[in-house]
Amino acid sequence: MQLRPLGRSGLSVSNLCLGGNVFGWTADEASSHALLNHYAEAGGNFIDTANVYSLWVPGHVGGESETVIGRWLRASGRRDRMIVATKVGMDMPGLGKGLTRAQIERGAEDSLRRLQVERIDLYYAHEDDPKTPLDETLAAFDRLVRDGKVRAIGASNFSAERLDAAVAASTAAGGARYECLQPLYNLMDRAGFEDQLAATCARHEIGVATYFSLASGFLSGKYRRAEDTAGRARAGGVKRHFTERGLRVLDALHATAERLGSRPATVALAWLMAQPAVISAIASATSTAQLDDLLNAMTLRLDAAALQQLADASAG
Repeated sequence: MQLRPLGRSGLSVSNLCLGGNVFGWTADEASSHALLNHYAEAGGNFIDTANVYSLWVPGHVGGESETVIGRWLRASGRRDRMIVATKVGMDMPGLGKGLTRAQIERGAEDSLRRLQVERIDLYYAHEDDPKTPLDETLAAFDRLVRDGKVRAIGASNFSAERLDAAVAASTAAGGARYECLQPLYNLMDRAGFEDQLAATCARHEIGVATYFSLASGFLSGKYRRAEDTAGRARAGGVKRHFTERGLRVLDALHATAERLGSRPATVALAWLMAQPAVISAIASATSTAQLDDLLNAMTLRLDAAALQQLADASAG
């Protein structure tokens, strides 16, 4: 396990971030707490969630994941050892969609209550809000930091241009700035991050914590054919990758895993962790057996041949 600095925030996080999107959804509360315990016992300290998790489930209202995590933090006594990240900005019942001052402040209070904490360690703008002036958004985040309710702020789903503009606005105002970017990035989804965002993050010393690190499970090792996705919760997100390129990536992933005595999911995450800009790869699990494959990526060092084989297979 490696701890890496989170931008200039003073926080250090493990290179595997445990995704909380499944908590209260495909992992019930008891299973979620078992996963959190297993992760913490292995040395992990970085948990990712959002206020909208898991609003997409029939009967859910959002906040389910935060509530599950909050109960675990209280029951486990591990609050001081964990870096907890959550998000605001996507459409949430009673809050709406956007990054106005009112939405950010109300969203933070709601998340603090569900998480049962006095301070959010990393608070993300879940997606850009071009309708609200950047100055208003950033001033609201800065106020939360100054008030001690948030330690650091981050951005998710931002373009390089908007991230640049946000950093410039924060610098001009002398306020808190985005210290972490959470982009879509994995062996199947490379161009969106590598073409522009990687350089922007390097220039501003912004840490990168990737989401969909296993391409919605496509890189987990569970699938070799499109038919293998039948009945899976994320079947749609996985099926789109069954292209000539996708099959080439799977072949390289399985070959590398076999040669190194590892597992495909472990290798896919280790490849991400080896990328210069990435400080942490976010991935979720619904069983401790799955989680062990993810945890092993924290210590797996891919050799030059493996890195080249995976890069070549996923190019294009």
